[in-house]
Amino acid sequence: MKFHSIFLIILSFVVLSCNGQTSKDVKTIEAKAFAERIKETPNPQILDVRTPEEFASDHIDNAKNVNWLSNDFVTNAAKFDKSKPIFVYCKSGGRSQKAAEKLSELGFTTIYQLDGGILKWDSAGLSKPSSKIIGLSTQEYNKLLNSDKKVLIDFYAEWCAPCKKMKPYLLQMEKELADKIVIIRLDADKNKTLMTEMKISELPTLLLYENKEVKWKHSGFISEEDLKKQL
Repeated sequence: MKFHSIFLIILSFVVLSCNGQTSKDVKTIEAKAFAERIKETPNPQILDVRTPEEFASDHIDNAKNVNWLSNDFVTNAAKFDKSKPIFVYCKSGGRSQKAAEKLSELGFTTIYQLDGGILKWDSAGLSKPSSKIIGLSTQEYNKLLNSDKKVLIDFYAEWCAPCKKMKPYLLQMEKELADKIVIIRLDADKNKTLMTEMKISELPTLLLYENKEVKWKHSGFISEEDLKKQL
């Protein structure tokens, strides 16, 4: 029994050490610190690991697109200088976390990951202001709230795993509760102006309105049962 306990302690130490070895080079930092580190670094290596379509819509200045979901991510990432700091980001942090761990495996020694992805970057006011409205304007959004029923707005994205899990029962609730509540789903990638102006930095984000006033807000996954309790 004593030997078994000692073995478990040693095994735990080895496992923790191995995990630490993989992630010790990855530093996840918030948007303003991320921007400051980039500014302080000569010729910074910035990797946007989103899809080419996402990259084309907006990206951090001087970033290079290396799609995490592509089959040649490792080949393209290996072209960067492993001895210099590398800055990694995606939309909300999921893909960049995996990419950062892979970069550590490839031998990169200083890896900065943007906490919360470009959503947090935008909400921190670090994106260049654009005169072009992408998606709904604030005025058009406010018109959606004109109802004598409660209005539930769901900001989602096609690539967002929690959003995908929630989609089936949100669509079902849209039909079942039509006499009591209006459910509107807005694609975050197609409504960047709203996302920035409303400082929405996580997906999914749900906003429940009554008489045009926010009565409840939730970010992240929520079960069907818990959501119905709020409605």
